[in-house]
Amino acid sequence: MRILAVTGRLAEEDVRRSLAGIGADVLVLDLDVAAFVTPKMLIEARPKGFDLILIPGAVTADFSRAEEELGSKIRLGPKHAVDLGQVVEHMDEVELSKTVPACVLMAERIASEAKALIDRLESSAGSAFSLRGVKIGGSSRMKVLAEIVDATRLDELSLSSRIEYYESQGADMIDLGIPLDAGAGEVARAVEIARGATSLPVSVDTTSSELILAGVEAGAEMVLSLEGRNLPVAGPVLARAGIPAVVISGHGTLEENLASALSMGIEVIADPVLDPPLQGMASSLLSFEWFRKAYSDMPLFFGAGNVTELLDADSTGANALLAAIGAELGASILFTPEYSDKARGSVRELRIASEMMALAQARKSPPKDLGLDLLMVKEKRRRPSCRDPGPYEVATPTYSWEKDPAGSFVIGIADGQIRIRGRGLALAGKSARDLLNTLIDRGSVTRLDHAGYLGRELAKAEIALQQGRSYCQDDRF
Repeated sequence: MRILAVTGRLAEEDVRRSLAGIGADVLVLDLDVAAFVTPKMLIEARPKGFDLILIPGAVTADFSRAEEELGSKIRLGPKHAVDLGQVVEHMDEVELSKTVPACVLMAERIASEAKALIDRLESSAGSAFSLRGVKIGGSSRMKVLAEIVDATRLDELSLSSRIEYYESQGADMIDLGIPLDAGAGEVARAVEIARGATSLPVSVDTTSSELILAGVEAGAEMVLSLEGRNLPVAGPVLARAGIPAVVISGHGTLEENLASALSMGIEVIADPVLDPPLQGMASSLLSFEWFRKAYSDMPLFFGAGNVTELLDADSTGANALLAAIGAELGASILFTPEYSDKARGSVRELRIASEMMALAQARKSPPKDLGLDLLMVKEKRRRPSCRDPGPYEVATPTYSWEKDPAGSFVIGIADGQIRIRGRGLALAGKSARDLLNTLIDRGSVTRLDHAGYLGRELAKAEIALQQGRSYCQDDRF
């Protein structure tokens, strides 16, 4: 199959480097920016004898006439030259398009195949036990348990909304964190609300025997946490009800408490406890490793939130690494409360990370090139920057601002939308481009400097939405 890649002068070097050793030809047209290629330019270049002509993925023109004139199939390549070689090597796996860039098509295909494989792996996986169809332990994927801190202090709407949020983020199970001063009636109420709000398994998180029993009676399907003090009272009830429990040390070692729970016939999940960074984290990981060797088949509880909540770093990479460590240790449950603002998004991150680890383990490879990832800011492959050597004049901040006669706007974000208000106009949306275009179409912006300012601020608001950050107009970010 003869393939021709069409480009401009600025991207020529990147195109040739990307296609090195692949065997495709390159046509460099008489223009700098490849995205500005037109059907007329290609027809005038008269490339002949090619089975497929790849034009830059950013091109939007209709090349149907060029196809007829040249007798070759013309399809969109990737948006960026650096991805061209990968597209050519794998294009027999996907039907290229006249309207959708090849890199988008391939990313969608790879992600779809990854998701399908995750589903197949989980469907065939063995488990120690299951809750409402959610497999725990065995060879099943690590499950994400999302905790609602102080659940009994929330009203019904707030508690239901929090559960709905966690479910939308990919939580496998919901944990109700119970404060020390809660009463049995409050626990029962929280469990009943939770059971009515979700089809996911619901657990109660307390060491009080009275509150454990209240949660179980109300319908809780798992308990955190059993230890030496509550085992004599709560243990027999859990055993009779067939309700699994996370077992910790306390008034007895972890091994002693596990032995007592197992002797009662309770399904157990062991929690050796992951300590925070610089508070014994490394030593606790060694305890996990020892425990896994001693109890090879027992489900393990891995408290990832103990690290992310006490580490001032972006949670995305931390959760990915914690999930990888958990997978090596044979963890069954990844636990997080998303308590602090900096840890918001941890449920989604751990869900993706758990799926990444399942795929990597099935492939017997490191967790990379899987079809899904947690790259949020950094990029997998760096794309070339501007290669034009100039000369350039250095910009100076000498501009004098003047108010737009059409008025000013207040910009904010709320409920997953960018909101902009001013001069009797109130708009909402997720796209900075759409909002700015609407303002311009309605004559609400009359000065170029004002349009530029709004573009900058709306773009910052859109990025804040995408990254789960707060946004304040005129802040640097």
